Order: sequence, then structure tokens, then C-alpha cells
Amino acid sequence: MSASPPGALPTVPGDATAPKLKHQLAAEFFGTAALLCAVIGSGIMAERLAGGNTAVALLANTLATVFALYVLIETLGPVSGAHFNPLVTLSLMQKLHPAQHGRAQTALFFIASQLLGAVLGAWLAHAMFDLNVLQFSSKLRSGSGQLLAEGVATAGLVLVVLRSPPGKAPALVACYIGAAYWFTASTSFANPAAVLGRMLSDSFAGIAPVSAPGFVLAEAVGAALGVLLHRLLGPMGRT
Repeated sequence: MSASPPGALPTVPGDATAPKLKHQLAAEFFGTAALLCAVIGSGIMAERLAGGNTAVALLANTLATVFALYVLIETLGPVSGAHFNPLVTLSLMQKLHPAQHGRAQTALFFIASQLLGAVLGAWLAHAMFDLNVLQFSSKLRSGSGQLLAEGVATAGLVLVVLRSPPGKAPALVACYIGAAYWFTASTSFANPAAVLGRMLSDSFAGIAPVSAPGFVLAEAVGAALGVLLHRLLGPMGRT
């Protein structure tokens, strides 16, 4: 039986009551691949159909991402917790009981699965739209505003993950990401695996390799702040 009820996102890596590790890793791999395929594929479709209207393209990209994320968390949450994000995995490690800290290395397998899945998702999106599978983005995303936005987006995401009541994480996470697409200057990557996948796509959703390190660093800082804020807010009450 799953360590989390259906739809409850925070399954902690290393939890002895969780499904077998091979099943968790498969869920993280294919879930992250599907998420990146949705993000990049919808960006390609949106750009082709929007007639140069960037706002319409971003709206279409947002809706596809929100719907896909909700479905993936609901479907794969009972298996792996549906992290699809290295920083979510690392943030959830703080939930481990001290006796379980020796199992924290399981998180490294989660992260490897997520990164590999992100690459597959980008390649699959390209293949479906008859584009070169192997490519790099030329879309520069730089500046202090965008880096601050990534920190804010990731802090908020981690806080939502850590404080979502049981069974409500799929809707809350999907809604937050959808909102953050629009209230952040960076359109809320909030995920190093997403940065990797989007770096490998010269499309609407892409990010140039030279911009990627700054985004990842900002996301890491934001995740740490999200965990800190969660602790400052204290224990969650009953729902």
C-alpha cells in the first residue's frame, strides 16, 4: 500500500512503507517525462497557432501544463509522491524521522530519474512535431528580475507542497504553478529538471544553456526559503 493516500503528493524518499523503489523510480521518470513533454509540446503548438500573439501562446502553454500536472500528480502520487522535481525531493527529506536519515540516498535515485525523464520528455515533444530531436535553446532568460522570480516561484511551490492538506496537493500544486506562470517574470520554471528539459528545446518554452545555471541557483535558494518558511509557520492543524 502507498505511504500516501491517492493524490497526496508528499511521499518521502526512503519511507519503508512506500511502494518498491523500482516502481517509484519508474513513476518519477515517466511522470517527469510526461510533464516536460506537455510543457514543451504545448509551447510548440501554442506558438504555431497563436499567430505571433505571445499572451495567447503563454495562456495555452499554462493551461496544458496545469491540466497535465494535476493528472500526473493524481495518477502517480500514490506510487512515488509525484515529485517530478529534484528540489521537491530534497525538501521532503526534512520530513524524515532521524532514524530514516540513512535512507536519504534514495533521493539521489529519484533525482537521477527526474533528470533523465526531463530529457526524454523534451525529445518526445520534438519528435511528435517533426522537429530535430537533438537541439539546444537560444532563448536567453537573464536579469535580476527573472532570477528573483525563480526564487519566489520555487519558494512558493515548496511551501505549497509541504503544507498541502492530505488529498489536496494535486489541485493546489497545479493551481499554484498556473498562477505563477503569470505573476512571475520567469514564467515559473521552479524545477531544475524542467530547466534541463527546456534547455534542450529551441522552442517557446526553452531556456538558453547560458541562462540555466542562474535559474537553478535561484531555485535552490528559493526552495531553502520555502522550507524555512514552512518551519516558521509551525505544525499544521487538523483539516
